[in-house]
Amino acid sequence: MSSTSVSDGTSTSRKPLVIILTVIGIVAIIVGILYLVAGSSLPSFLTAGSHVHKGNHLARGGVALVLGVACLIGAWFSSKPKSSK
Repeated sequence: MSSTSVSDGTSTSRKPLVIILTVIGIVAIIVGILYLVAGSSLPSFLTAGSHVHKGNHLARGGVALVLGVACLIGAWFSSKPKSSK
């Protein structure tokens, strides 16, 4: 199989990676915002095993936001066409 380019310039082998990174990035940002804003009213599956039972989960929210932004940046770089020199 060859990695032919599609009309938008990205290779077909990188397209699933871009989609997966984008979805993970968006979900991580949403979860990060939930941790920062609604810390005490989070669903139980998000706080399972946590030693902090009430209040905001600032560390988890911050890590989720950083991870989400990193995934979105990775998806953006993966979607850019390779420059041929």
